[in-house]
Amino acid sequence: MNQFPGATRRDVLARAGDGFVGLALGTMLNGRPAAAAQPSSHAPPNVPRAKAVIQLYMHGGPSHVDLLDPKPMLNKFDGTPPPGEIADDENRTTNLMGSPYRFRQCGKSGVEFSEIQPFVSQHADEIAVVRSMFTEHRNHEQAIWMAQTGKTVAGRPTLGAWVTYGLGTENRNLPSFVALPDPQGQSTDGVRNWANGWLPPQFQGTVFREQGSPVLHLQPTEPRSPAINDARLGLLRQLNERHLAARPAELELEARIETFEMAGRMQMAATDALDLSQETEATQQLYGLDDPQTKSYGTRCLMARRLVERGVRFVSLFMAGQPWDTHTSNNQGTKNCCERTDRPIGGLLTDLKQRGLLDSTLILWGGEFGRTPAAEQRDKSVPFGRDHHPYGFSVWMAGGGVRGGQTYGATDDFGYRAIEHRTQTANLHATILHLLGMDHENLTYAHHGRDERLTDVYAARVIEELIG
Repeated sequence: MNQFPGATRRDVLARAGDGFVGLALGTMLNGRPAAAAQPSSHAPPNVPRAKAVIQLYMHGGPSHVDLLDPKPMLNKFDGTPPPGEIADDENRTTNLMGSPYRFRQCGKSGVEFSEIQPFVSQHADEIAVVRSMFTEHRNHEQAIWMAQTGKTVAGRPTLGAWVTYGLGTENRNLPSFVALPDPQGQSTDGVRNWANGWLPPQFQGTVFREQGSPVLHLQPTEPRSPAINDARLGLLRQLNERHLAARPAELELEARIETFEMAGRMQMAATDALDLSQETEATQQLYGLDDPQTKSYGTRCLMARRLVERGVRFVSLFMAGQPWDTHTSNNQGTKNCCERTDRPIGGLLTDLKQRGLLDSTLILWGGEFGRTPAAEQRDKSVPFGRDHHPYGFSVWMAGGGVRGGQTYGATDDFGYRAIEHRTQTANLHATILHLLGMDHENLTYAHHGRDERLTDVYAARVIEELIG
């Protein structure tokens, strides 16, 4: 067993970890939350409608009035000063700006979608559009923290971390929470988008790459036999457990032990899960892998389907930077984002439905806020843009127990302020947890003397109207 005679424990860890050193502590996976990390009520209080989530996060803030919330009055008064009740209190915008895109009723339900979403709109009858979202901050980072963690402060657990903390895993050979970042660059706020915060480190999202090996250093630099791999991991486990015995309740050390073990299991499972060559040409075309413009996002959408199909609980897809942040050239910028994502997302919904997975997979689409109904002109040499808009905007959900074919709530005639069924982030989070079988009030974690929860201090309610 002693393959490294005369080596220190540090040496053994370094050598035995060859092939796994690129894994963060958050990549470990328990069959259920550890005893020290039990939520207050692990058994789902209601029958879950969904068992997995795919989050399509749209960094920058998509323009609701150009995509999901048609406003004829905005077009009628295009180029005129806004009414006093919706005037820009920061004086960043000027006259009202109508949308150049036509809206049409889609599906049997007649839900209206913009013409620049031809593929997603084919699933109008599976989609519930929430038109009455509002948030508490107009800066990107704070609004992202609210959308992802439930408060406008940094360092809290993300939605994906809470979900995996509450539900555990269905597949011990893969992480329960996977992040799929854009290979072109990091999204705004980086790793915080899939962070575990102060939850134990095993609930942090694991980054899988779109290109090459799904996880860096997953395979050893030189091929080894299974017997040698098992022996190395066995020795490493013994050393770590001996070290842990002298330091009880060290959650990061527990996570580290499980990380190495799961990495060994992932060598085959992750590679197989993300081998897209197993998919038919028709399926790859469905996601837009035959078009350079849609290939990257479509690849990650297809990866997401293969992961939830294999028991991964939560998958988050991101875009580089904040492409929906259309301060200039709003019309073209919004259209460009749709050209990159609409076909892959439509393909994902079609594929999940064909495979019987849509009923058990909850799809979340949206960003941190919307865009202003009035025009912003930062540079007279480029077309008008729209500024950040937290007072009223749209998101949508599909599958996983959602009652599709509906719009919920409304903004005023100009798309400025949510006025009907005003929906704060906590209500949306409570509804998501409910669809997964969890009670947002009982899913808690003791931290610094208080029972923390995703919905925190808010008097959140489950939006029953969204549930099928």
